[in-house]
This record gives sequence, structure tokens and C-alpha cells, in this order.
Amino acid sequence: MISLEINGKQHSVDVEPDVPLLWVIREHLKLTGTKFGCGIGLCGSCTVHVDGKAERSCQIPVADARGKKITTIEGLPEDHPVKLAWIKEQVPQCGYCQSGQIMQAAALLAVDKNPSDEKIVNTMEGNLCRCGTYPYIKLAIKSAAGKGEKS
Repeated sequence: MISLEINGKQHSVDVEPDVPLLWVIREHLKLTGTKFGCGIGLCGSCTVHVDGKAERSCQIPVADARGKKITTIEGLPEDHPVKLAWIKEQVPQCGYCQSGQIMQAAALLAVDKNPSDEKIVNTMEGNLCRCGTYPYIKLAIKSAAGKGEKS
């Protein structure tokens, strides 16, 4: 049994220690907001927070997550500034990448309350959006930081 703290709750799962955290989150705990994209850590769809840092859950063996605080999109409050800005700026299209995008953006704003455009682009470049909503994503991050253009 492996014990994990996810979204402030303790969970025990009976899995092999090398199972990716993504599969424990989705298949065992049924928290399906975290998406499977590429499986090799390049697309960002599976981004979660591990001790407050944005990480690709498909690349973390569940054994390495023991003793860490994990937050999925379900654990990010509904009134989080990034979630509110995503709605305000009408970011989603297909929506598949959104949870990973939001988690990456929330981690950025947790450490940099006033990121430059360059910092936003550099931080978010590993999170792919097949619909190409990048300008809206950037606008939402700026809005969540309190410096977005009024729409």
C-alpha cells in the first residue's frame, strides 16, 4: 500500500511503486480532471502541483509522491483567480489541455505575482493547446495577476 496526500485528503492505493502518479490519480482515485496526453511529459495535460510546484504526473512514479502534498485541478478552489480568469477571458475551446494549463499558470502566479509577458510565455511553453488559444491563455494569466486588459 502506498499512502498519498491528494487535495488535502489521505489516500491509500495498492499499486506497484513504479506506476505513474497520473494513473493513480485517474484510475484509482477517479480524479479525471488531470488528463493523459502524450505520456512522456511533453504536452503538459497531466500537470499537477507537487509541494506547490507544477509537475508532469505521467513522469512521477507513485512511490516518489509519498510524503508530498499533491494538488489536482479538482483541489484548486473554484474561486481561484486563474480559474475565474479562464472563464472571464473565454479561454477554453475543446478544453482538453485546460486543467494542465490552469495548474501550470497557478503555480507560476504562486511564485511570481507579476510575471512579464516573456516569463508567462516561457513558463507556459511546455503546455500544448491543440486549439491554439495561446493568446487567450496569456491574457487570462495577466488578468489573474490583476494586470489584464479589461474585456
